[in-house]
Formats: sequence, structure tokens, C-alpha cells
Amino acid sequence: MQDSLREIILDFREAELPTGIPRRVDVTPVPGKATVCIGPRRAGKSTFLFQQVQKLLDRGVSRDNVLYLNFFDDRLRHLRHEGLGVVVDAYFSLHPEKKNTETVYCFFDEIQVVPGWEPFVDRLMRTEKCEVYITGSSARMLSREIATQMRGRALSWEIFPFSFREFLDFRGIDADGPLSTRRRLLVRKAFEDYWERGGFPEVAGLDRALRIRIHQEYWGAMLFRDLVERHDVAHPRAVSDLAHRLVNNIASLYSVNRLTAYLQSLGHRAPKSAVADYVEWFEDAFFLFTVPVFDASLARANVNPKKIYCVDHALARSVGSGILVNAGHLLENLVFTALRRSTSDIRYFKGANGREVDFVARVPDGSRMLVQVCESLVEPRTRKREVRALGRTMAELGLRTAMIVTRDDEETIPVDAGVIDVVAAWRFLLDVE
Repeated sequence: MQDSLREIILDFREAELPTGIPRRVDVTPVPGKATVCIGPRRAGKSTFLFQQVQKLLDRGVSRDNVLYLNFFDDRLRHLRHEGLGVVVDAYFSLHPEKKNTETVYCFFDEIQVVPGWEPFVDRLMRTEKCEVYITGSSARMLSREIATQMRGRALSWEIFPFSFREFLDFRGIDADGPLSTRRRLLVRKAFEDYWERGGFPEVAGLDRALRIRIHQEYWGAMLFRDLVERHDVAHPRAVSDLAHRLVNNIASLYSVNRLTAYLQSLGHRAPKSAVADYVEWFEDAFFLFTVPVFDASLARANVNPKKIYCVDHALARSVGSGILVNAGHLLENLVFTALRRSTSDIRYFKGANGREVDFVARVPDGSRMLVQVCESLVEPRTRKREVRALGRTMAELGLRTAMIVTRDDEETIPVDAGVIDVVAAWRFLLDVE
């Protein structure tokens, strides 16, 4: 194992760094804490690590002081049995003179696949002169349990597929600052492209057929490596059928009881507890998200139906049946992912007489953001319904402003409670990100 590790360490020294497009993620390393970057598969976490390595090299850090390992590498599979301590031994067998004299920068990609990684990193931070950067595709890396095991020696950031601004960076379009007429046209055209392609970096420049095929491969990897293999699921077909049921109903309400009944109608013997676990695992893998109802009572919020969203609207379209996934639901999903990049505190609002508002989000400054999503307000009845629901919810929550996100409409609508801003989706994405 030592020989293999030394070979992998040395191979990285000679490899070119595919640094890609700089991400708009404000990750700030803190002395004495591991930097943990988590998010879905293929969102660009490895590339982000390479960007951090390149920053070190640009500062004059020797490449000999960089230790990089990707734990999806098949050559490292024996680490699950031998333990991670051999990694440190292998590195210092190459550079014994650096031990406790020079800072070693450790980059561990997808480390969550190795059991016992938390105490290893904790011990590494305590006993060696090092900085540690970690990626993983499990939301459990944000959990209180891991924070406890690492004794507070970690700070976590989330990395999602390209935001719209990052997609514009990929396209070479500058959208910072006021937009000229020409740049506004370029941004709007790029939005239509983003609407079709989504945010996964690998597919940003591919044609439709290849993009759909790769999206479907992502979906299979998420299902079978992040769920079936990781959790040793005895009935993988039930997990697959449930995932497709949810992705075909994005932006819609679901309950565990209804999902259980659906699986049973297909002949699966999945109890309610198992279905609840499956949904939790989908969220843990960062490819489906649930949104509870806005309620001061956590108990009531937990028993009410929740809404489901996908990590990427184009992925949902590629793997969905195409029958139930409509443009309005995709637009709502797009707005959700934009909000989710800024906050995890997102709810939907349910008022009297079935009045519903899509999102009540608590943004980083602590204020609440009230957002309704509607493809168009051209039809008078639709406009009246959406404005009335939003105005009454503003009054109930004591908010002076709210927003309706559409495909193209833009205006300001005064209501008794305050003002509703109607904004086009492309502008909303620029502002919220």
C-alpha cells in the first residue's frame, strides 16, 4: 500500500491542474480548521480544489508541500481496511525533512468514502503542521455529529453546479455592474442557454443529445453509488422508482404516506420508515431537496406535506418522463436552486382558502424574502390570483416588499401591504446570486 500511495502522490506532482472557471464561492481558510467543501457529484468540487492548489503555487508554495488524494481512485480502496494513517506515513517517507518543520497542504477529495476519516483529520490537524482541504458529496459532512467528532476543527462550504453568474463567466460575459443594451442582450441570450443546459460544468458546452446522456449517467451514479452502495439498500429498484416519482413531480407537494402507497402499488414492500429514509438519503446526496411549510411549530411543519426540488432544473428535465415536468415547475426549481445557494432556510407558505406562496426564505442578513414564481402575468385571472395571494401574505408576515419571478415580465405593483416587484428570471438570478 505504501508503494501505491507514494506513486499516487508523485503522479500528482507531474499532472497538469485542470483549474477551469473560477467559482464564485467565498471560501476562506481559517487557521486550525479544515476547509470542507461539500456538494453533489460532478458539481466541480475537484476542480475547485485544483484552483486552491494553484493559488498556493502562485504564492510560491512548493508542489512538494502539496499532498493530494482522490479517494474515488480504485488504487486507494484498501484504505477502507488499513486506515488513513498510512497516508501520512507514505508522504513523510518521501519528505522526512518536512515533518513539523514546513506546512504541508493536504487536499483530500471525496474522503467520506473511507470510514473513520473524521478522527484521522482531527488527529492530523492536532499533530502535524498542515492545512487540510476536504471535499465530499454527503450533507452529513455538515452535521453536528461530525462537528463533534472533529472538535470544532472544520468549517464547511457548499458547492453547487454553476450559478447563472458562473455560467456567464464560462461564456465570457461580464455581467458585473450596470448593463449596457448590448450586454443586456447577451445576458438574456445566455439565460436561454442556461435554461436549456443547466449548471453542471461538464455539460455546459455540449449538444443536447450528449448532455441528456451525461445527465442520465449522473443520475445513475447518484442513485447507485451515493444511495444503494453507501447505504447497502436491499431493494434498489424501489429507490430508483421513488427517485423518478419525485423528479417527475418537482415543485409539487408530497407526503411519505403517499409515496409509500405509490411504491406499494408498484409491488414494492417498502415500509413507511424505509421511504422516509430514502428521501433523507436523496437530500444527503444533494440531488433532491425538500421544503417544509412555513410554521412556527416545528412539529406541525414536519407533519404537513413538503415540496420537492432537484439540484439542477436541466438534470430534472433530462431524467424526468417529460409528462409531468412542465416549464412552470422548472422555473420554480430554478428559483429554488438560486435561493438555496444563499440559504438553507427556505419554506413555502400556506394560508387560508388554499392561498400559497412558493418561497419564504431567510437570507444571510436575517431578513425574510417572499418570492412567488409564475411564468407570465399576461393572463388577467393569473395576475389577480398571484398578486392577491402575495399581498395578503405580505400583510400576514409584516413584510413591505415581495417578488414575483417570471420568464420575461418586469414591473412594480403597489398593494396595501407595500410593493411587489415583478422581475424576469435572468435579472432575479443576477441579483440573488
